[in-house]
Amino acid sequence: MDMSDDHDHDGEADGHHEPERETFSHDPVGHAEVRAGMTVGELADEYGEAGVGAADLHEAVDVTESMFDDDVTVFFGLAGAMVPTGMRAIVADLIRDGYIDVLVTTGANLTHDSIEAIGGKHHHGAVHAEGKTEREHDETLRDEGVDRIYNVYLPQEFFADFESHLREEVFPVLEAECEEEGAVSIQRLTEELGRANAEINEREDVDEDAGIAAAAYENDVPIYCPAVQDSVLGLQAWMYSQTGAFTLDALADMTPLTDIAFEAEEAGAFVVGGGVPKNFTLQTMLVSPDAYDYAVQLTMDPKQTGGLSGATLDEARSWGKLEKDADNVSVYADATITLPLVVAAARERLEN
Repeated sequence: MDMSDDHDHDGEADGHHEPERETFSHDPVGHAEVRAGMTVGELADEYGEAGVGAADLHEAVDVTESMFDDDVTVFFGLAGAMVPTGMRAIVADLIRDGYIDVLVTTGANLTHDSIEAIGGKHHHGAVHAEGKTEREHDETLRDEGVDRIYNVYLPQEFFADFESHLREEVFPVLEAECEEEGAVSIQRLTEELGRANAEINEREDVDEDAGIAAAAYENDVPIYCPAVQDSVLGLQAWMYSQTGAFTLDALADMTPLTDIAFEAEEAGAFVVGGGVPKNFTLQTMLVSPDAYDYAVQLTMDPKQTGGLSGATLDEARSWGKLEKDADNVSVYADATITLPLVVAAARERLEN
């Protein structure tokens, strides 16, 4: 009997036939290798061998490297407790070295940035104290005049110093402008805050760097703070406005911010955390003929709630906030871990 017809020439009979796979390519997962003395950039490359969050972080470095090109206008959104947790110098250095063109942040981050600029410090603390519940621990901190941000402490007297700084160095200048113009923009407030922070920092020979607002002021990078009222900075501004001409125009920033988006040849969004800074950064493109060409977000918020803080950047594409062919990636992890890694690796590639 002739058995030759039982053997198909495409290899099905010997088990080697592979089905058509539209979404599959031969790209096997490797195994990250680490060694003593390797650079952050080399570590990020090893992340690219792996899967899940490691692969996302590796991709974030790639997109950030492209975004930090000289021809790309970078909008940087900074939410969360990034200043009190020690991320302040990373952002200030990015501004000074020309990697950030627009900063969108919270009044809280500007408050904590200013406190350090004028001589205050945040301190390592604890979530729990031995022999006490977390509530009892926080009640003790309340009695001792110490504010807690997870495992970071801030003595309350630094807020009093900040109030004096605003009332003596920042608000009077703006009040004089309001008497002439009727109101000032929030961006004008952040600009004057940066000037005062830089001046006091140098005059008082403060050990700590002058920080984010000062770097932005000295390098003509605008800071937008659309929810400034939601902070100690905003509370102090409101209280000062009760006794004089000082007031803020919440809509005044929209035109200059939109103009920057209109004039950008290419634009990139680097978003740390969610909330107002993320949305304010992304929505800028809703009134621009173009959208973001690059986007990276570092967040811990899940997308399944439908909230913007965890929403994917792919979802933002459906709104027209990102170009259809934009390079984008979301990294779901603690930004105090991912921000230093991504920035260090991208800068290593660009500067070495």
